[in-house]
Amino acid sequence: MRIVGILLVLWLAIGVAACAQRGYFAGSPATCAEAGTIAVTIVAGPLNYLGANPQINCEVPQPSP
Repeated sequence: MRIVGILLVLWLAIGVAACAQRGYFAGSPATCAEAGTIAVTIVAGPLNYLGANPQINCEVPQPSP
């Protein structure tokens, strides 16, 4: 069980490194799409270096006038 925890931490650390290299931490995310892209990139971990480039598109409904 300890090895699984260590592997999980390494996986996520690699995802954070990929986010940093892509400049996702330059400012606070302004939209849900930016926040989602950061989260998915972190979860994808080493897959980012195998060609994965996860992108999230979402639109928040606007209130009616």
